[in-house]
Amino acid sequence: MGAPDFSADLYREITEFAQGTPSWVHEAADVGTDGGLLLFAVLFAVGWWRARGLDARAMGLALVAPFAMVSAYLVSEVSKSFIQEERPCRAVAGAVHIAACPAQGDWSFPSNHATIAAASAAAIVVAWRAMAPLVLPLAALMAFSRVFVGVHYPHDVAAGFLVGVVVAPAAALVLVLAARPLVEALRGVAAGAVLLGPGPVAPRGPGLEVPLGSPRPAAAAAPMVGAAVPMDDASVTMPDVMGGVPPRRGPLR
Repeated sequence: MGAPDFSADLYREITEFAQGTPSWVHEAADVGTDGGLLLFAVLFAVGWWRARGLDARAMGLALVAPFAMVSAYLVSEVSKSFIQEERPCRAVAGAVHIAACPAQGDWSFPSNHATIAAASAAAIVVAWRAMAPLVLPLAALMAFSRVFVGVHYPHDVAAGFLVGVVVAPAAALVLVLAARPLVEALRGVAAGAVLLGPGPVAPRGPGLEVPLGSPRPAAAAAPMVGAAVPMDDASVTMPDVMGGVPPRRGPLR
């Protein structure tokens, strides 16, 4: 497969601009993608820890996030093997590139790095929406860096990003259907509760908080209708009433 002309032209403009940037920018762009992937791995772990205090579905989404990312990567990798687009660092005449050009047979379309970055961000957002302003721009920057260092066309990273943000959330929402009941079951045993946390806690008064779903403590038994109620010596008795004797209010003297 050959690259579209507009993408090849944009590739030349970006890489020529990149060549004129300082050397520290080159180094940061070259290692930035791998560094960003490491950050996403850390966020997967943080998401799991955060979900220990949430319900079973939230924990399930946190657990399946890495698997959703892998699902998107597999779609990208299989697509590359069928499409077989040559890397621009070899295909574009006079191409300049900061990073080393990948080996022959390491195809260009779509970008696996862009797919993994976008899929990681999307899976994290599905499980933890508040992270969207951080992870989505980071994924976009990581995808762009693959063009900046000269190893991908712009349309490669655009397609990879699209695969990531579509496949990963869909995979997460399917996988959580199996993960949720598994989390509920594992939280019922000691080892699972340690690994997955107790789940959300419902307040039941000062010092009486219990995990949601736990059996409620037995309430104090109320007397049944018609049941005899104990009475003390000062209680009114039937003979007293019938005989017109005033009720005794205390012990006899």
